[in-house]
Amino acid sequence: MRVAYFGTWERGYPRNEQVISSLRVAGVDVDLVHEELWTGEHKFATGVSVVPRLAAAEARLAFRRIDPSSDALIVGYPGHTDVWSAKRHRKPVIFNAMVSLYDTLVEDRQRFAAGSLPARALRALDRAALRAADSVVADTDANARFLADYAGIAKPAVCYVGAEEHLFKPAWRPPKRFSALFVGKLIPLHGVGVILDAAARLPQIPFRIIGSGQLDELLRDPPSNVEHVDWVEYVDLPSEYARAGCALGVFGTSAKARRVIPNKAFQALAVGTPLVTAAGEGVSELLEHGQNVLLTSTSGESLAHAIQTLHDDAVLAERIGRAGRETFEREASERVLGSRWRDVVTAAVDRKR
Repeated sequence: MRVAYFGTWERGYPRNEQVISSLRVAGVDVDLVHEELWTGEHKFATGVSVVPRLAAAEARLAFRRIDPSSDALIVGYPGHTDVWSAKRHRKPVIFNAMVSLYDTLVEDRQRFAAGSLPARALRALDRAALRAADSVVADTDANARFLADYAGIAKPAVCYVGAEEHLFKPAWRPPKRFSALFVGKLIPLHGVGVILDAAARLPQIPFRIIGSGQLDELLRDPPSNVEHVDWVEYVDLPSEYARAGCALGVFGTSAKARRVIPNKAFQALAVGTPLVTAAGEGVSELLEHGQNVLLTSTSGESLAHAIQTLHDDAVLAERIGRAGRETFEREASERVLGSRWRDVVTAAVDRKR
């Protein structure tokens, strides 16, 4: 089997890298058909200035040579505008959708007001791209149900985000110095304010926050036990997880936050780091409170209690970390996800025929 991983997808983004790696583990030949667009700027921070470059990239993609033996094209993330360029090649088009642009930019990040012209345009683009693809893949069952209702399409297939196993390997051991680790963009989805509230309630426990973004101002005067690092090299993230006492997931209050299981959660599970995250539809598909995760509400008090529990009970922390790794191997390893992605491609090819 051969596929083209196609579009203006963001190089280095974990979802894209993990899908490509998983497909190759499953014995699928993957050709990278890519037009660079997002280098040096965040994909959700750009304005109208990107439109001419985007149009040029789509024109080049539409006329790029695709290996005739390719069975299908997988449109990478983000790829809402790439679906039509992919369809021109007359192969089954599988859209690795991940998110609704409207949900991300209007509901979650509030970059555009609901009802504004940009908001209406984003909603229309979302629905058109989801409907135009031959198959859509979501990252959780909760997100698959949402996308189906939102666009009026058949329920998408589900392939978890996972983590790149050449980097994120089982390595966690109870640390001599316990710390709570957050990795990710500082955006409303992640609930950075909740994490800082928890840190203020636990002055004796160090917190390490790695990332920057929309809510940088919240870190201008953090509690004294909070260390903020703008970023570290991606290859160094596994060692960050390995030496932390616990890893923090998502604590936002939006509907999107309740549906997703983010990259950072799978990375922590892969390393075997005890994970603490807010309860929601998405995470409950995979994880069970007190077994392979500690689930909280979206309050600083609830999060602080969970972190204190792991700090005080090394046996519990070790058991949750070990069970988390076992869950990763069973449900989100590259071997498992590669097989699921291969099945998605096979089904799309069969339907197209």
